Amino acid sequence: MPHITIVGAGFGALTAVRKLRKADKDCHIDVVAPKPEFIYFPGTIWIPTNLRKPDDLVIKLENFFRRMNVTFHAAEATGLKDAGRTLETTAGDISNDGLIIASGGRFLRKLPGIEHAIIPCGGISATVEIRDRLAKMEDGTLAFGFAGNPKEPSAMRGGPVFEFLFGIDTWLRKQGRRDKFKLVFFSPAPKPGARLGEKAVTGLLKEMAKRDIETYLGHKMKGFEENKVKTEGGEFTADLILFMPGMTGNQWFDNTDLARSDGGMLKATIHCQVEGADKVYVAGDSGSFPGPDWLPKQAHMADLQAAAAASNLLGEFSGKIPEASYKAELMCIIDSRDKGMLVTRTEKRSVLLPSTILFHWAKRFFEWLYLRKYR
Repeated sequence: MPHITIVGAGFGALTAVRKLRKADKDCHIDVVAPKPEFIYFPGTIWIPTNLRKPDDLVIKLENFFRRMNVTFHAAEATGLKDAGRTLETTAGDISNDGLIIASGGRFLRKLPGIEHAIIPCGGISATVEIRDRLAKMEDGTLAFGFAGNPKEPSAMRGGPVFEFLFGIDTWLRKQGRRDKFKLVFFSPAPKPGARLGEKAVTGLLKEMAKRDIETYLGHKMKGFEENKVKTEGGEFTADLILFMPGMTGNQWFDNTDLARSDGGMLKATIHCQVEGADKVYVAGDSGSFPGPDWLPKQAHMADLQAAAAASNLLGEFSGKIPEASYKAELMCIIDSRDKGMLVTRTEKRSVLLPSTILFHWAKRFFEWLYLRKYR
């Protein structure tokens, strides 16, 4: 009976648990994460405008782990030894016959003054802070922006920033307060959202113009002050700054011999193996994967990669050569609190469907459907 260790409790990690257990009722599964809970990050875009409360999106996993016959370890990974067969954690060493790393990514916080900006996907507490600060503001300038990791083009999460931007704009209009606020979108990219496709860039910029949202594009970031955004093209004042930096790998990767990309993530093969490592796999934001330059960092891809990793790892125990892979596929609904714009992209085509109420409710329905598996 193989002993498999999974690091993380996010999208990729939990998908790996389900796929492993469905394929093998007897394998031993250890899950290592700080808490036995799953945060549904796509729904956090609605916390600042009171469409969701934190408790709606934090799912306790004790019952799920019990159903899946999982041994949970409340700990953080700190390193790896014995050629990957021993995971070092804050609660002690855990041995394994196979390892799946799905512990997410880490935001780059190198820009001077970044402590003056809120990272919207920085957790539930970050979105609660946005909500509470907005509630106290009577007027002012709200700044929304994102950047990437120059050494890891795919390590960027700009989509949620568009959703916070459009959602807060919609909310202020519904409250009759929009005329008291100036909204500014900024990015060092001259064409923000280019990884979504050219049609999406055009559509997003048109939507900003329609909503009277100012844009500040194509200028390299220099940093922040308490009420200021600074770029090489100039600076502007802001009373609330939401900024999503690029991502890199987890700190604990430094205490391993695993292959790393230039951007600091685990270097993966098309089969989700960590290059050069025996029975060590990676899924989601922890990895740097082969694929087109627009390969997204999103929950959907993490699920696809985790499914491939689980299949290949179990196959290796049976003497099979890894062959399962993932489809390079971007699927997202850019929500504006009452409507949504559908964007899909594959290596053959990209599709943009205009914003409608239907896609907003589709996003909400998918959330309900997805979370049913873990409640």
